[in-house]
Amino acid sequence: MRLGGPVKPITYLKNRTAELVREVAEEERPVLVTQHGEAKVVVMSATTYERWQRALVLLKLAAQGEADLAAGRSASTREALARAAAAVRERGSGE
Repeated sequence: MRLGGPVKPITYLKNRTAELVREVAEEERPVLVTQHGEAKVVVMSATTYERWQRALVLLKLAAQGEADLAAGRSASTREALARAAAAVRERGSGE
């Protein structure tokens, strides 16, 4: 596994946890932690994690959109706008 960032053994994490957390938070670069020479976990800042989560959501939406197109589940812009307008009118009349 290659992340392109720093790699630290688990003993570094055990002995220098506060230092590692500070480095990761300040530099906003994930650190790969190894155990017995194998990749085990990645430590990343909360900001980086949030960015990754947002990117993952966007990728999932794109994949769903592609699947919908492949399955023929699509509508023209005109049709989509007409459906949206009808839904808005329906909500407005229900109050």
